[in-house]
Amino acid sequence: MSEENQPINSEEQHDFIPENQEAIDHSDSITKVTGMYKDWFLDYASYVILERAVPAIEDGFKPVQRRIMHSMKELDDGRYNKVANVIGHTMQYHPHGDASIGDAMVNIGQKDLLIDCQGNWGNILTGDGAAAPRYIEARLSKFALEVLFSPKVTEWQLSYDGRKNEPIHLPVKFPMLLAQGGEGIAVGLSTKILPHNFNELIDASIKILKGKPFTLYPDFPTAGIADVSNYNEGMRGGRVRVRAKISQLDKQTLVITQIPFSTDTSKLIDSILKANEKGKIKVKKIEDNTAAEVEILIHLYPGVSPDKMIDALYAFTDCELSVAPLGCVIENCNRPLFIGVNDMLKLSTNRTVGILKRELEIQLEELETKWHFANLEKIFIREEMYIDFKLYADKEALFEYMYKSFEPFKKVLLRDIVDEDLQKLTQIPMIRITRFDSDKADEGIAKLEAEMEEVKHHLANIIDFAIDYFTRLKEKYGKGRERLTELRNFDTIEATKVVLRNTKLYVNREEGFIGTSLKKDEYVADCSDIDDVIVFLRDGKMLVTKVDDKKFIGKDIIHIAVFDKNDKRTIYNMIYRDGKSGPSYIKRFNVSGVTRDKEYDLTQEKPGSQVLYFSANPNGEAEVITILLRQVGSVKKLKWDMDFAEIMIKGRASKGNTVTKYPIKKIELKEKGISTLRPRKIWFDDTVQRLNVDGRGELLGEFKPNDRLLIINQSGKLKTIIPELTTHFEEDMIVLEKWNSNKPISAIYYDGEKERYFIKRFLVENENKEEIFITEHEKSQLEIVSTDWKPMAEVIFAKVKGVQKENQLVNLEEFIAVKGIKALGNQLTTDKVKQINLLDPLPFEELIEEEEVSTENLDSETPSFEDIDIQLDDDGQITLSLE
Repeated sequence: MSEENQPINSEEQHDFIPENQEAIDHSDSITKVTGMYKDWFLDYASYVILERAVPAIEDGFKPVQRRIMHSMKELDDGRYNKVANVIGHTMQYHPHGDASIGDAMVNIGQKDLLIDCQGNWGNILTGDGAAAPRYIEARLSKFALEVLFSPKVTEWQLSYDGRKNEPIHLPVKFPMLLAQGGEGIAVGLSTKILPHNFNELIDASIKILKGKPFTLYPDFPTAGIADVSNYNEGMRGGRVRVRAKISQLDKQTLVITQIPFSTDTSKLIDSILKANEKGKIKVKKIEDNTAAEVEILIHLYPGVSPDKMIDALYAFTDCELSVAPLGCVIENCNRPLFIGVNDMLKLSTNRTVGILKRELEIQLEELETKWHFANLEKIFIREEMYIDFKLYADKEALFEYMYKSFEPFKKVLLRDIVDEDLQKLTQIPMIRITRFDSDKADEGIAKLEAEMEEVKHHLANIIDFAIDYFTRLKEKYGKGRERLTELRNFDTIEATKVVLRNTKLYVNREEGFIGTSLKKDEYVADCSDIDDVIVFLRDGKMLVTKVDDKKFIGKDIIHIAVFDKNDKRTIYNMIYRDGKSGPSYIKRFNVSGVTRDKEYDLTQEKPGSQVLYFSANPNGEAEVITILLRQVGSVKKLKWDMDFAEIMIKGRASKGNTVTKYPIKKIELKEKGISTLRPRKIWFDDTVQRLNVDGRGELLGEFKPNDRLLIINQSGKLKTIIPELTTHFEEDMIVLEKWNSNKPISAIYYDGEKERYFIKRFLVENENKEEIFITEHEKSQLEIVSTDWKPMAEVIFAKVKGVQKENQLVNLEEFIAVKGIKALGNQLTTDKVKQINLLDPLPFEELIEEEEVSTENLDSETPSFEDIDIQLDDDGQITLSLE
């Protein structure tokens, strides 16, 4: 410690001197503390960063982890050691503390790579802790013994008290940091390196050595599903979204079989219970059956949609988490380095090559030393130099004699002879000299020369040698270390679409209040506390606001509903009077992007404007209305009909088309309308296993409000559903298409009870019920299924007693008539079947009914330029319409 950092001696401490007391001059003994705390803080921060929290790039270990590994190597005798003994031995190198050493050792052991564990080491799935160190045992794994240690290439330093030598870095010949991952919080910085797959790291290292491109994505020990589209090579700013694997066990039960990284089953269940208490979701009961594998059963109340609940679990609980990686490591023992996982792997691979090269060089030096002495020994004994030893009384004279004797043989040696060589020759026992076998010695030298040539070959082709090394590691230790985490792009779940409608919305139209506490007033709809509400007033004002207990909007509310900002299919039909006595206008519009709590005027903002007619149509319906005018002057036509289907849908700010310049007495609904919107195109994105209307994936068709999807699973289950974008699909789904109720479904299946193949054709009898169309025997299985009009199949028979029957072509339409879905069907064959293939169907022209396409009914009169209304809608598109 420097002099300025020495603690103040008690004799040098002084009391505070009041102003009215005579000051004593102690200037010679005062120590200034200016800057002390700054220096001390920097020293502390540096210590925490370099010696505690952040792993080294060279071997991937923090200091405590490195000392644990070194201690276990020193204690290694092939048997298990008590963890308490390892902790005590580790403290010889640094007094980390028994608890911190024990926790670090358990953390390494739970990663199942370097430590062979025995006893209760805890459970990363449930969060259960390990038993006390005196009860559990450990030893180094075979993998650790092979890749972590090489004393001859290790750099050493003194331990904290100078009594022991410890490694500065372990000569790790594997990307250990990326395989295990690591995280730590230091002073002013942190690190979070995610774990990666063992085999994928080796494959990537081989690609680096071959100069090929590679990509690395994390693989978590808890499995689960991950979206790595924003991984950013594990650097600052990247994100990995991780999800639990949730599936539907039955109509009222969900099962979680894999959990996200960085959580456990206890925390996950707690988050579900908290979301349930807050009313975000509605769960009946949770069962945790987790043991060696995760199994959490979530029981739902009747009427709760399993699909919607899965999305809600992702939106409001720890079933989906976002992990922020941050690649920070220590470089050269003295400074932090922010680096991506690709560069980490390149550095690790190059360091492995360097260590392998140094090991080969040391091995070559040792072989050359052995070869050198073996030749010296052979020459020494063959030339009988030992006979004249008695002529020399001192060591110097003897060595001078031996140097002269070896002079003729210098050319055959690899290096010069030194005193140490001669000393070893003089110490050869006489019995060994008398029993010396020259031929055996030559064999030994030849063997050494062969080994030296092999090592030289490896050094000359060090990259190929390193590739072979990584390949052997994968073959030896890679089995059972396949990828656990499924990589998949996630769709974005909107919380407002999946939140439980846990409260009710009410309105007082006359006084202008809305809220969830107005229980004596008019009920509007079920809602949640995160929903938005859209409100229209009689004066033409519109407002979108957050759900609240009680909120004043404005008097004379004409329409209120829960608002969906992405809903472009809800069309509002409106007629309004422009000002107190101005003309009336008709318009149709939708509402999408708006600013919350901003008031919008749907009229021309003239005082006295009033909405005369208003309707909200969730599927773009256009009704027919009757206009009744007041008797004014000589107006003859006081009544006529108007069809909203003739009005173009434009932006909410559009003026609209003129209805009349005269006062309107009343507007009556004459006829409810049908949707004027085109059928909605729906696609299926196989990557995320979701429906969408954004053009991603395979187009399933155009769907009207009552059109349905047909879903068939490999298990023989069948159902039809109204296509909703929140629908989840099972993994064994084999058919997904727009359902045609007139098209029969053809199937060939194996009946487990009768042990025969059957063909059946049927129509879906109950569109609202999921049904199984094969027999329910445990050995029954679906072979092929087709929704073609004239499907064809090929039957390949098994060879029986050396006889091979020719393949059979089957026209399923001719083979059997359409029957009920529960019918057994007709037997396909009695012969033993090897395989059944579905072929291209026979041609068939489907009769399509022509549909009437509604068009705008334009006025027969030729419009002038003044009659054209030009409007800019919310999407920036220009629309033209006739006034």
